[in-house]
Amino acid sequence: MSTTTAEQRAAARLASGTLVDEDAGRLSRLRHASTTVWVTMLLGSLASLVASFVLSVDAIRLAEDPNAALGCNINAVISCGTVANSWQASLLGFPNAFLGLIFEPIIITLAVSGLSGVRFPRWIMLAAQVVYTVAIGFAYWLFHQAMFDIGALCPWCLLVTLATTLVFFELTYINIRDDNLFLPGRVQRALTAAIRANLDLIVGTAWVLTMVLAVVLRYGEALFA
Repeated sequence: MSTTTAEQRAAARLASGTLVDEDAGRLSRLRHASTTVWVTMLLGSLASLVASFVLSVDAIRLAEDPNAALGCNINAVISCGTVANSWQASLLGFPNAFLGLIFEPIIITLAVSGLSGVRFPRWIMLAAQVVYTVAIGFAYWLFHQAMFDIGALCPWCLLVTLATTLVFFELTYINIRDDNLFLPGRVQRALTAAIRANLDLIVGTAWVLTMVLAVVLRYGEALFA
């Protein structure tokens, strides 16, 4: 294959919103299809929005009555109330869940627009990447605090963490695929090759499994007591 032909095929893949050729396997084409990526982002952000709404309602209930019995107060380990009454749950002076109510609709709008074929300017996608990188860092700081400082886990908080992880990986995929991160050419080519080889999927899966394993190893049978 000549260089020109290779470049033409690469340009065609980018224009169609995929990293693989038409002769690739069905599962590969489905995984890399733009629709799949945007739908995954949409579902993740919707899940996070619902969890943020529930957590916000619970935060208001606890503000009225710190001893309120929440539906997800299952045992000493699985206890939304214990987490929500900690200082970490209102790090900025208001319930952290309010941040989800503010920012998740933006991601939902981004995903719906992407499904409609809208291509945002690179700087907007870069800004979204920066903000969501901060968001996932915050989510995992809270996860660490719940695990090792608060000593309790909140199911809705865990859903937010998992959904944020999912959206982060899909947003990163899109920005690498569409060259939105203003990276040096060599780095951009390396990352593009990595996501074409599904390394991001492998890393994401290993990440989530490590998170689940950490919870099981930390609390063990106490999760079901």
